[in-house]
Amino acid sequence: MPEPESKNSIKQSTRPQTGSSLFHRKTILILIITAVLSLITIIGITIISIYIKKAETLINKTTTTTDASTTVNEPKFNKWKQNAITVAGGNEQGKKSNQLDDPTGIFIDKNKNIFIADFNNHRIVEWKYNAKEGQIIAGGNDAGNRMDQLHYSTDVIVDQQNHSIIIADRNNRRVIQWLNQKQQILIDNIDCFGLAIDKNGFLYVSDWLKNEVRRWKMGEYNEGIVMAGGNGKGNQLNQLNFPGFICVDEDQSVYVSDNNNHRVMKWRRDAKEGIIVAGGNDEGGNLNQLYYPEGVIVDDLGQIYVADAMNDRIMRWYEEKKEGEIVVGGNGYGNQSNQLFDPMGLSFDNEENLYVADSGNDRIQKFEIIL
Repeated sequence: MPEPESKNSIKQSTRPQTGSSLFHRKTILILIITAVLSLITIIGITIISIYIKKAETLINKTTTTTDASTTVNEPKFNKWKQNAITVAGGNEQGKKSNQLDDPTGIFIDKNKNIFIADFNNHRIVEWKYNAKEGQIIAGGNDAGNRMDQLHYSTDVIVDQQNHSIIIADRNNRRVIQWLNQKQQILIDNIDCFGLAIDKNGFLYVSDWLKNEVRRWKMGEYNEGIVMAGGNGKGNQLNQLNFPGFICVDEDQSVYVSDNNNHRVMKWRRDAKEGIIVAGGNDEGGNLNQLYYPEGVIVDDLGQIYVADAMNDRIMRWYEEKKEGEIVVGGNGYGNQSNQLFDPMGLSFDNEENLYVADSGNDRIQKFEIIL
């Protein structure tokens, strides 16, 4: 661009000359063109910026929608703190009110009170929420077959409809009910081990000698109905080998810790055989194996939790998966807060905290859920 005229030359003549006029016209034209181009550039940048922002907003909305959809559709995979709190026992093995001796089955009521089958003490203990010691609510009068005695009770459940306590009194071969300090035999001549009650009030009992699980309607204790097994001892899909702990889901499917087969079986209502939902690959410590499974519970999503006793861990299995995952324990047997020793019974409270009857350590461990 040519240099503009100096102030001195402008003063020298007040009449514009032809060359000077052309120069000014060119200058003005260039300035106009530059201004137009600048305006077009600014408008273009503005438009591009608007489209970029719209695209970003659209992407963000899509991502948010996708994430929200994923969150809604995916099941909630709970996790628990790996260091447990001892909520009952843990004061060495014994029969004092603050001690336990090989606890097996446990039940947590809606108030977080813990009911414990205190196996070697032949008693059922209720441990109130946050209490330092328990109260004997059944047995505790040495081993025996009197109505006020128990003999190696393995499991306990609470019928919250009438607040009665139902007990698997194993060595007395009976299932008994304690209601308001009064006892009655519900089922006799049964080699009982595990107990469960469904939403309709039916009572389920595992018979470890007959290798079956039967169901009774409350108040009608005749022969009961076989719900799992009943085809002799074995490892076929229609057989069991020492069924122990059991649980029942909303569809009245029965889950059985098939102890000597190192597997958990699921028997749908009226099925002629079960399906393997955990283990079933011989005994062992791999993620696709169990080693004498004990307590079993199922959550609302159908996820199966198993006390893998000889592996000193609690595992979670999904019905269609080939292997499980360790949720707590699995750090070798011991008495540290992140260890278990021969875990037996399992239970959740109403906040989904996980409770384990840590039988080898004579204590009940509470693993708090991570929110």
